Amino acid sequence: MTMTTMPMAKALNAGLRKAMTDDDKVLLMGEDIGPLGGVFRVTEGLHAEFGGDRVLDTPLAESGIVGTAIGLAMRGYRPVCEIQFDGFVFPAFNQITTQLAKLTNRHEGKLQMPVVIRIPYGGHIGAVEHHQESPEAYFAHTAGLRVVSPSTPNDAYWMIQEAIASNDPVVFLEPKSRYWPKGEVDLDRSAAPLHGSRIVRTGTEVTLAGHGAIVSVMLQAAELAATEGTSVEVVDMRSLSPIDYDPLVESVRRTGRLVYVQEAPGFTSVGSEIAATVTERAFYSLEAPVLRVSGFDTPFPPAKLEGVYLPDADRILEAVDRSLAY
Repeated sequence: MTMTTMPMAKALNAGLRKAMTDDDKVLLMGEDIGPLGGVFRVTEGLHAEFGGDRVLDTPLAESGIVGTAIGLAMRGYRPVCEIQFDGFVFPAFNQITTQLAKLTNRHEGKLQMPVVIRIPYGGHIGAVEHHQESPEAYFAHTAGLRVVSPSTPNDAYWMIQEAIASNDPVVFLEPKSRYWPKGEVDLDRSAAPLHGSRIVRTGTEVTLAGHGAIVSVMLQAAELAATEGTSVEVVDMRSLSPIDYDPLVESVRRTGRLVYVQEAPGFTSVGSEIAATVTERAFYSLEAPVLRVSGFDTPFPPAKLEGVYLPDADRILEAVDRSLAY
């Protein structure tokens, strides 16, 4: 087993380098991703290593980036597009949801669309409007798209390679607040398949589930709960479309309770879908309603208020207490 320690940004960089080395049809496209290495330096060094024909600095035109990627995919390439910030994806929304997502179906499966859309998303970085949003529900709702989000450097390293290898379009959501904390990376094998959810902490009384940056907050809440004598299990969903329900449902059948946590607003969200499906599949095991902890149903606030808007350990533990009180 070959283990190393690195932050998520470096793990993504290493995963992209491995994919580009293994397949010369893989190329990167985005704003400032060339010599600069991207605003978060995820592509740092790749332009110098692979050249400007495979690491392309694009104009400030997200629709053009994705539209060009669609054409390249039709010609046998595997383009990886970087959207600089979550809120900047919407100029490309038409290309992603009405073209990219539907082309394979439109051609009755004869045309593959191996395009990856990398989107740094979520809060906790003290940024301005359009830089801290969580738009995952839009894409998970769109048939024809795969949607995933790693929470650790190890998952980032493997999942970006697996996404690039997919013959379907993948929206790859990178929790930007987790770019810098370091974690172990196993360079020999993945911890789980691209679309597999997994239990990251075992417990017996309540299941906490979520995705992306919120997984670290759930683990913090679980640690605090343990000091109060409450045993909490934590499930990292990892994939939002398709969703691997089996580990989650098995966990809920053991604990009898589920609290789903997300940074995105709660109304018509991934958490809504998961709450409904778990209720259908594990109804007779539930000792309490499925509860959700989320961002509020408002636009993302100014940076100084992000601590109020985003779920923290206290809000999660309050939901755990409510669940246990039933």
